[in-house]
Order: sequence, then structure tokens, then C-alpha cells
Amino acid sequence: MPKKPQPIQVIDRLSQLLDAIAAYSHPVSLKFLCADTGLHPSTAYRILASMTAHGFVERTEGGDYRLGRRLAELGHRVSVRLDVRAEAKEIMDRLRDRFGESINLTIREDDQVVYVERAIPNRMMRVEQVVGSRAPLHVTAVGKLMLANGGESAVEGYAKRTGLAAMTANTLNTLPKLKAELKRIAKQGYAYDNEEAEIGVGCIGALVYDAEGEVVAGLSVSAPIERRRDEWIPVLCDAAQELSKRLGYKKYQ
Repeated sequence: MPKKPQPIQVIDRLSQLLDAIAAYSHPVSLKFLCADTGLHPSTAYRILASMTAHGFVERTEGGDYRLGRRLAELGHRVSVRLDVRAEAKEIMDRLRDRFGESINLTIREDDQVVYVERAIPNRMMRVEQVVGSRAPLHVTAVGKLMLANGGESAVEGYAKRTGLAAMTANTLNTLPKLKAELKRIAKQGYAYDNEEAEIGVGCIGALVYDAEGEVVAGLSVSAPIERRRDEWIPVLCDAAQELSKRLGYKKYQ
């Protein structure tokens, strides 16, 4: 039987305070929060001050506390992630059956893409990404599109942070080369991975948008490079647009 994880006191207390604040429909005083949680005022105050600094809690002019906007932002991200996976599955299965190749759904977390869903064909030779695996943005088709969507200064910041590490001889590992590629794919609306993450593997990617017009995910098809076909591009882009519509994106409606 696996061992039960040991509690971390400050996390437990933080959780207690958030639950206590959430129980009220109006801002609540430190006195009431201490009564509800049993925490000493100095302890509760320090934790609340830290949560306020990070946006998880807000303090009113009168000194009372309410839940912060940061929690709403995180909650929205979780909701969208659940929605996009649920809405994408049927579309991904359809693409897999049409192309006979692996279809991936990825999201961005910091400077990486994360594979959150997949549809795999029933064939011996196939490209298979593990759900939960990660890759740098600049070596994947969807990741490059996400970089292009962020603008030039964001690309420069990404390059400075990551150093544009090369995963294969085809990786775009200099800023001028990457910028030129991003400028081109921003206009065309889709991107290739030309064996940039793994030799022998080629991908095509397109972006998915939510109701606010924000990029929330990407759809891609991965195949042995010799089987990749350009005629898949309009079908993949249409599928990404269909998924965006299902998430409430107005431009494609």
C-alpha cells in the first residue's frame, strides 16, 4: 500500500484560509477567519499577506479579505483545458481515421508544449507521443505557432531564457532563423516540424482559440517524414477551426 503523503503545514493552513474566505459572499475580517480556522492571528495574517502579494487573495480598503482574481484566472484555465480535451476527442479520431496517422492535442505551459490528448492509428509503424510528455516550443509545429502568436519581444525573451537548444541538426537554434520561420508561419496559419524534434518525424500543426480569442491549444498530425502529406493541411486547419468554434471562438462562426 502506498504511503500517505505527509501534510505540509503552511499549505494546509493556506487551504483552510481559502476555504474560509470562500464560505462568505462578502469580504471577511481577519478576526472571523481566525475564528473559523483556529489559526493564530499573526499566523493567519502572514499567510494572507503572502497570498495577497500573489493575487490569490485581495484585501479591501477596510482591511477585510476576499478571493483574488488570480484564482479566477487559474480556474478558467482548468475549465478551458477540460473543455478542449472533451471537445477535441471526436475531431481527433476523425482526423486519425482520415490520415491514418497520429493526432496530438497540445497546450502551452511556460516555455514548453504539453501533450494532453492523442488519437493513434492501428498500424505498426507510427509516431506516438506520450500524454504528459513535453517539448520546447521552438522544435514543434504547434509550439512555433504559439511563439509566432506572442510577438517579436516574446520570441526574444523565449530565446534568451532557453538558449534555443538544438534537439536535432534541423532545429532552428538561432534567433534570426527562428524569427524568419515565425514570420512566415504567422501569415500562413499552420506550421511544419521538419525533423526538428526527432529525426525521421514530421508534423503539421494548427492553433485552437477559445471564446476570448486566446490561443488555448494546438492540433497536430505526426508521421514518419516520408509519409507526411501537404494535402492534410487544409483538413487539419478546418478541424482546428471547428474545435475553436466549439469553444466559442467567434471569428470562425
